[in-house]
Amino acid sequence: MKLLFDENISHKLVRALADLYPDCAHPRDIGLKTSDDLLLWEHAKNNDFMIVSKDSDFYYRSLLFKHPPKVIWIRRGNCATKTIESILRTNYDEIKQFYNNEFEACLILL
Repeated sequence: MKLLFDENISHKLVRALADLYPDCAHPRDIGLKTSDDLLLWEHAKNNDFMIVSKDSDFYYRSLLFKHPPKVIWIRRGNCATKTIESILRTNYDEIKQFYNNEFEACLILL
């Protein structure tokens, strides 16, 4: 499972979560820093990433265009990077099931 973090999520999670999600990426590390959502969406779609975001933008895009890519929407508002790391670790099994489900386009984590 490859995660592509939205720019609103710290790039530090790529390294912090490498044990569970070894192929994570952040826009700044793949030449997409300050890219618009469409470019991130297309990159995720073409490279088998799931997008992880704290914004509703990708959620709405997933409703409109379905998947791929799949979207993980973290609905926590402003929170520490450690909190996001914990959410993604704690929900690993749920994320894996979501990834393998051919019908679901968005997973909402609180």
